[in-house]
This record gives sequence, C-alpha cells and structure tokens, in this order.
Amino acid sequence: MKLTTVLARVVWALALSLAALPGLAADYPAPREGDWIVRDFRFHTGEVLPELRLHYATVGAPTGEPVLILHGTTQSGASMLSPVFAGELLGPGQPLDASRYYVILPDAIGHGKSSKPSDGLRTRFPKYNYDDMVDAQYRLVTEHLGVRHLRLVLGFSMGGMETWIFAQKYPGIMDIAVPMASLPTEMSGRNWMLRRLILDTIRNDPDWKTDNYSGPSQRAVRLGVLRPGYQRGQSGVIQGSADAREGRRAPQPAA
Repeated sequence: MKLTTVLARVVWALALSLAALPGLAADYPAPREGDWIVRDFRFHTGEVLPELRLHYATVGAPTGEPVLILHGTTQSGASMLSPVFAGELLGPGQPLDASRYYVILPDAIGHGKSSKPSDGLRTRFPKYNYDDMVDAQYRLVTEHLGVRHLRLVLGFSMGGMETWIFAQKYPGIMDIAVPMASLPTEMSGRNWMLRRLILDTIRNDPDWKTDNYSGPSQRAVRLGVLRPGYQRGQSGVIQGSADAREGRRAPQPAA
C-alpha cells in the first residue's frame, strides 16, 4: 500500500472515530505493558535523574511495521486505546491493523506510570519539556524495543507537539509524521492565559510552602471549580465583542 494511501486512511479513520459509537469498536490483540529504567537520564537543563522509569504498552507483534502513537496532556498511552480511537484503527482491515503493525504507546515523562514529580520528588524533579519527552521516547523505541525505523509517528495535542519535534530532531527514524490538534507555534491566546492562571494560583497559594505541598490544597480545589467558569466567561467575552461589533445588544443574565 502506498504511503499516501496509508496516511489518507489514517486521517479519514480518525475523523470518523470522533462520531463513532463505542459499541461499534473492532477487536484487536490485547495490549502488553512494560517498563524500562533509563540510568542517569540527562534533561535539557543539565539535571540528571539516576533512574527514569518509562512505561509503555504495545499492540501487535514486534515483527510488524512499527508505529509510535503519542498521547495528550495529563493522559497516558492507555488513553489512546479507547474504543473510538484504537477501536477504529487497530482492528482487522483497519488503517493500523495490529496483525500488520506493531503499535507502541509510551507514557510521556510526567504522565501515566512513567516517572513524574508526584512519585515523591515533587519540585525537586528535574524541569522537563517536550524535547526531554521526545528524547526519552526515542531512546525507548531504539534502545529498549530495538526498533530502528518507524513507519509512522502520530500524536494528539501534546503528542502532536512531540510529533513535530520528533520530525525535526529525528527525521530519519520515520516515514511519516502526523501531528494532530497541534501547531508548531508558541502557545498563545486563551490557552496561554488559562495555564498562566493555574500556575499563578498554585504559586500564590499559602499552602505552597516553599514549592512543596504537604497535603491537599483547598485553593487548588477551588481552581478546579474556577476553570470551567473561566472558560465559559471567556466565551461570553468573545461573544460580547462580536455583538458589539455588529451593533447587537448583548444578552442579559437570567435573574
């Protein structure tokens, strides 16, 4: 099958999966989980972690064509095994049929069952970024799993950002890269403001105590309530601006 045909089928299946019902998901081989300990992993800051744990899952036999799938923020590789995603891609006759492809789903640094600050180091955990995540995934694929070339790297949201970086740093390891729900640009707009709000709320929390929480923070709990309200408020601001430009009277809140 031509590479362009494979890409077209993958993109089309992903689009259809957004509207697919979980009950319609196809069968595929049971995922296999594993862990790899990287000794003395060096981060972009120069900090070194004596033992970095990388958790991952695979679907299909190692003899298949290797495919790397990268998850979004706060998720894990397991999140990409949902019926509306993997169920529409990995089954018999589907674009990434696991009888033909060897699908690798790592947990990025700071996510899932891979090493993360909440394991105990908290803010003493090295500062990490997308480059560190990609370097760790590259080493997992090449050093631990013994894969020298990938048919495809596909990532969603944060995984899409990692895919852009993968294509830039290690272009020779893949035939094609598919970054989804991401753009190779700096964060801006409401996305940036929301993240800034969360960071500032945490850092100004009296319970923060020199960069280390000793227990659940009530302010963090309130932030969980604030976030959806903030998003709705921003939508109202945007709509209000549009109404003003068009000369419409802004809708009034219910009594």
